[in-house]
Amino acid sequence: MNKPIRIYLASSWRNNYQPIALRSLREWGHEVYDFRNPSPGNHGFSWREIDPNWQDWTPDEYRAALQHEIAIKGYTSDIEALRACDACVLLLPSGRSASWEFGYAMGQGKAGYVLSLSPCEPELMYREAQIL
Repeated sequence: MNKPIRIYLASSWRNNYQPIALRSLREWGHEVYDFRNPSPGNHGFSWREIDPNWQDWTPDEYRAALQHEIAIKGYTSDIEALRACDACVLLLPSGRSASWEFGYAMGQGKAGYVLSLSPCEPELMYREAQIL
C-alpha cells in the first residue's frame, strides 16, 4: 500500500457515490475530509441554514449571505481542509463548488484526481489531472 495521504474529496451533495468513495478511501488508510460531516456534530454547510428561501435571493441578498456567520464557518472549514490536503479527488458528477475546489487545489500544486463511478460528460480540462 502507498503511504496514506490527506485527501479533500470534492463532489456534490446530490452525488450518491460520495459516501462510497469516502468509505473506500478511508479503508485504504487515507485521511479524507468529508464536507457532509466535517467534524463531530457538524453536518456540513447548507444555504437553508441562513434562509429557507435561498434560491430566490437577489444578487445583493446573495452577497450579504456570503458574510453571514454560518457561511463564514462553512467556508472556513472547507478551505482549511483544502489547504491542508495533499491531494484533491473530484468525484463526478460534481457541482460548481467542487469544480472550484478542485481547480484551487491543482493551482496550489496539489495532486488532482478525477473519479467517475457512472457515465459522465467529458471535460477537456480534466486532462491536467489523473483520471481514475
